[in-house]
Amino acid sequence: MKLATIIVKTTDGDARHVAALTEHGAVDVSALGIAGDMNALIAGGDASLDSIRAALAGYTGDYLDEKTLVFGKITEPGKIVCEGLNFVDHAEETGGEAPKYPVFFSKFNDALAPANAPVALPAWQRCYDYEAELVIVVGKSAYNIEPEKAEEYIFGYAAGNDLSARDAQFLSSQWIAGKSFPGFAPVGPWIATRDELNPADGIGIRCRVNGAEVQNGNTRNMIFSCRETLAWASKFFALEPGDLIFTGTPAGVILGKPKGGRVWLKAGDVVTVEIDGIGALTTELV
Repeated sequence: MKLATIIVKTTDGDARHVAALTEHGAVDVSALGIAGDMNALIAGGDASLDSIRAALAGYTGDYLDEKTLVFGKITEPGKIVCEGLNFVDHAEETGGEAPKYPVFFSKFNDALAPANAPVALPAWQRCYDYEAELVIVVGKSAYNIEPEKAEEYIFGYAAGNDLSARDAQFLSSQWIAGKSFPGFAPVGPWIATRDELNPADGIGIRCRVNGAEVQNGNTRNMIFSCRETLAWASKFFALEPGDLIFTGTPAGVILGKPKGGRVWLKAGDVVTVEIDGIGALTTELV
């Protein structure tokens, strides 16, 4: 099942609803009384998903055209956890080596941006870069769990872009300064629930800038699998339903190119992250 947060006009103003994607179009399942918003749906667990499946099986109402949807923030996370250097080729292209343990950092919640929303590049930084990533959507409270049990704590997966300002990122050994500008964590538009996507099978991750492909990787080449990543993260952070975990990017980032060949992102560029089985996340930079 694929689910998204959409913005719906009501008499009380804009409201966040949950939409489910079908072969005929999208269905506003919140309007059917199933879930008020994505966090509530996730907290409801399998029972919420079963309710959606039952409603869709007998649905005779109108379908929404995906092209006309206005997407909201995919969840309202308590935490946005990020993992760095989780692909050997990316670690090597940036002058590093494969880490022995996961490298975690974070983004503040105002870094989260919905699909198709423009993201402003601060004028006082210069070295802007993309990072196409698979994002784990946490489904249950998880604290100090083991990898073999991690799957049951995953609600689903989404496409994400770990936008980075490299000149700020490397002012010190702490990366957060270059990672957490407002809007620098676009995620969405769709969450593929874990029953229809298994990263261990090998899922393609691609990035395009203005239509030209710049990254082409596969989850098969992750150093730490999604299950291992969630388990490791849970040893340090008390994860809750709706939290997001960026799982690292494959090779192809601008930082990995020779210094004379680095053409940094700029206002007017359009960056698209596409992940097999999930869909495409597009962000215009302004």
